[in-house]
Amino acid sequence: MVHQVNGVVAETKGAPVKLTRILVPDPGPDEALVRVKACGVCHTDLHYREGAINDDFPFLLGHEASGTVESVGEGVTNVAPGDFVIIAWRAPCGTCRSCQRGAPWYCFSSRNASQAMTLTDGTPLSPALGIGAFAELTLVDARQAVKISPQASPEAAGLVGCGIMAGLGAAMNTGSVGRGDSVAVFGCGGVGNAAIAGAHLAGAHTIIGVDLEDRKLAWAKEFGATHTINASSADPVQEIRNITGGNGVNVSIEAVGSPVTYEQAFYARDHAGTAALVGVPSPDMKIELPLLEIFGRGGSLKSSWYGDCLPSRDFPMLIDLYLQGRLDLDRFVSETIGIDEVEEAFHKMERGEVLRSVVVF
Repeated sequence: MVHQVNGVVAETKGAPVKLTRILVPDPGPDEALVRVKACGVCHTDLHYREGAINDDFPFLLGHEASGTVESVGEGVTNVAPGDFVIIAWRAPCGTCRSCQRGAPWYCFSSRNASQAMTLTDGTPLSPALGIGAFAELTLVDARQAVKISPQASPEAAGLVGCGIMAGLGAAMNTGSVGRGDSVAVFGCGGVGNAAIAGAHLAGAHTIIGVDLEDRKLAWAKEFGATHTINASSADPVQEIRNITGGNGVNVSIEAVGSPVTYEQAFYARDHAGTAALVGVPSPDMKIELPLLEIFGRGGSLKSSWYGDCLPSRDFPMLIDLYLQGRLDLDRFVSETIGIDEVEEAFHKMERGEVLRSVVVF
């Protein structure tokens, strides 16, 4: 059976997205059909619309999603119809080099649905990050569907599927923030504030939020920042040194994806400190750093892919923290919107007005 539902599609580079009818097949072997309950509007979706990821148009957008399993295909054992799930864009294959050496969070052959979702004329859709959840139904590999407690709010839970996991993981997994550490986060949007929340959960004693907008710095305070710096009126590297006794931070996290902020994050570290890049740069960006500075400062320079998470391990843990009142996921939800309001949500995001707009179904 093929299901005809509404979906948000980016047809051509830079053009406004369209709400259109799409076709979603029943699940085949190892696949799951998920009825989407909520899906966050992430900057990555805008990157897809702008052609900054690749040019495999048309794209079915949306990937920060929670929902209920509608049906499953042959061989599926990890979820069943009726299960409440977060959809992950990392579903480790178990057989690639990374998986074989015990690091499935670096899997480079992540599983996605084998069957294509299409436009009504049969044109295959490229689902954003292998998900495509700005739709009433989406088809995924069953291993992308991670079962969580049904007590969680769908709007909050869906955000764990990308932005919140990326930020929290950049601090807790990639940056290995621990008790007593000092941390600076450059960029206090959704991912950056999730990194601040992660540093707070991990026990950092000094957490510095850096941004150009006072509104975002106020958000940073709400998520656990002990200090904030408006980089439009102060040198953030010098200010960070002032706050840390002239030393710099143990861990700096770049959540913008810009050469300017990455260089600031590099120099804001204490000796042997860690810099983690979780912001997604565009393909044309370059950076130049003195090789002697890289050598002389020691430490490590890391990129954080999806917060170096293992969804089957990390998603349920974060939802448990949320239900215990220790992680305020609801605070990330700035507004709930209809599926026909995604284009306007992109503009709000570009203007810095929201942490996350969330489509509800």
